[in-house]
Amino acid sequence: MEKAIEVKNLTKIYKGGIVAVNNISFYVNKGEIFGFLGPNGAGKSTTIKVLIGLLRPTRGELFLNGVDIVKHPEQIKRDTGYAAQETAIDDRLTCLENIYLQGRFYHLSREEIEKRSEEVLKMFDLFDRKNNLALTFSGGMLKRLDIAEALIHRPKVLFLDEPTLGLDVQTRQTIWEYIRNLRRRNQMTIFLTTHYMEEADALCDRVAVIDEGKIKAIDSPENLKQQIGGDIITVNFSEVSNGKIQKVLGEVRQIPQVKKVNLGRDKIYQIVVSQRGDKIIPEIFSISQRNGININSIRLKRPSLEDVYLHFTGRTIQEKEESRESLIKTRIMKRKLRR
Repeated sequence: MEKAIEVKNLTKIYKGGIVAVNNISFYVNKGEIFGFLGPNGAGKSTTIKVLIGLLRPTRGELFLNGVDIVKHPEQIKRDTGYAAQETAIDDRLTCLENIYLQGRFYHLSREEIEKRSEEVLKMFDLFDRKNNLALTFSGGMLKRLDIAEALIHRPKVLFLDEPTLGLDVQTRQTIWEYIRNLRRRNQMTIFLTTHYMEEADALCDRVAVIDEGKIKAIDSPENLKQQIGGDIITVNFSEVSNGKIQKVLGEVRQIPQVKKVNLGRDKIYQIVVSQRGDKIIPEIFSISQRNGININSIRLKRPSLEDVYLHFTGRTIQEKEESRESLIKTRIMKRKLRR
């Protein structure tokens, strides 16, 4: 299959020795929706900015449709569209004026902009609102307009950095459908970053799990789940000393079918078993009772992408993201108040 993006040994080190991206390699096939799954600070946005020519890599080889990204940044900017985490929309302009401004940045003629703006605004169901000020738009409409702007110059590859960050669940799912339609209609290659497990699962053909600047795993969401194998048992023990819990977990690890034990959120332990998790649960109860520990709750489930992330990184993605999402929502509220 022909590749749209090739990255070999990419490293980006900022001033002060901060390693944002640490020797990563991957590729994206043409027409694929490819996702970077990871928390804030994992290196997702830095990677995108290097790929679209906004940042120079410290080391590495990078190609977009066979063109060297470092040697030909002007061509790369023409061939890529980019929608950042926070929308680049001017509230004081109308929908159409925002699109026109973006088109002029790419040196499109007035006639070209007029034709293409109708095309992209209809694609995102915004054409009937073309003469309305952006300050009257909801968060979901602003995000749709932002993506429409990124398409005005007809890029070959579209980069979406956290495309639904701060949006409610219903609006998020609406944006997902627009992204799917965009790929179906235009056979466009789409590279997106996200920290939403369900977003990566719903949209991406393949996902790279990235944490602290390193790629931990790459595959389709389904194959990544299968790599964990078997079942997941989640257990919440009663409030006892950590020493007692560790003794129980030590014995649980000795069960032949147990592959791994992770600590999740709120002192909930994740026990990965190779097969027949229903047969392991009675053994966990027996070990706990023998050590004088009660179990508050226990659950058996199939692996999810959240389990995948915990498996490859040893922690949950939400631990870093909840405070950040609250910050984004606060910014949106302040923005509305200024209006």
